[in-house]
Amino acid sequence: MRTVWLNGEWCPETEARISVFDRGLLFGQSVYEVAPVIDGRIANWPHHAARLANSIRLAGFADDTDWLPVLKELVARNALAEGRAYLQVTSGSDGDRDFPLPDPRPVPTRFAFTQAAQLLDNPKAEAGLRIVLRPDGRWLLRAAKTTQLLYAVLMKEEARAAGVDDSWLVEDGVVTEATSQNAHIIDARGVLVSHPVDHGVLPGVTRISVLAIARDMGLSIEERPFTPVELFAAREAFVSAAGTLVLPVVEVDGRMIADGRPGPLARAIRERYIAMLRAQ
Repeated sequence: MRTVWLNGEWCPETEARISVFDRGLLFGQSVYEVAPVIDGRIANWPHHAARLANSIRLAGFADDTDWLPVLKELVARNALAEGRAYLQVTSGSDGDRDFPLPDPRPVPTRFAFTQAAQLLDNPKAEAGLRIVLRPDGRWLLRAAKTTQLLYAVLMKEEARAAGVDDSWLVEDGVVTEATSQNAHIIDARGVLVSHPVDHGVLPGVTRISVLAIARDMGLSIEERPFTPVELFAAREAFVSAAGTLVLPVVEVDGRMIADGRPGPLARAIRERYIAMLRAQ
C-alpha cells in the first residue's frame, strides 16, 4: 500500500480524505503537476516548479508549499525507482458552496502520491504510437495545468474505441497537441516543428528539454502550428511529456507516417533526454 502526503501529513492511501466542499471538487479550481522519477530521483524539478507556480497564479489562488522535499520523501517512503510523482493543489474548502473565493482565503488543499511506471524501457518507444485526429474542444486556458481534463478523458476514450493509442487535437485547421502531451513533427524539409507555447497548448517541461536537445543535434526548429497535411507528409512525428518522456508516432488516422516505423531523430532525442535525466 502506498504512502501519500496530504496537507502536511503522511498517511496510507486508504486513509486520505478531503472535504466534499473542496473547491477543486466543486469548481475545478485546482492545478496539478507530474514529474518523472528516474533511478529514484525527481527529474527536471526546476521546470516543473516554475510551471506549477504559473498554473496556480492563473487559477486564481496561492500556495507556498516547498514541494521538492515533500516529493523526495514521498519517493523514498514508497521505494519508487521509476515512475511519476504527482501533486495537486486546490483553492481549498470554505465549508460551503459559493463561486467567489471567501475572504480570508481558505487554506489550499494539497496532496501528492507516486505511481510506478515503465518510463525508460517503454515498449511504445520501439513500436511507436498509433493516433487519430479529433477536434480540439477544450477551453482556452490551456497554459495552466488545471484539473479540467474532461475533454482529454473523452478523447482518450475515443482513441481506445478506435483501437489506437491516443488522439491529437485539431483546432482551426492546425494541430494543437495530444490529449496529455505536446506534439511535434520532423517535416518534409527535416525541420522540427512544434506548436508555440501560448494559451493554445500546455508549456510542456519535457518540451523545453526536447527543443534544447534538438538544437544541440543541429536540427532547425520552427515553433509554429502545423496542419494535418504537414503531419501526413512528415518524415517523423513524436510526443513529449513528463509521464511518457519522448515517444514516436508511426500512424495517424490509419495512415503511416513515413515508413511506419519510429524515426531515427525521435529515437536519438529520446535517448539523449533519458541520459540527461539520469545525469541530473
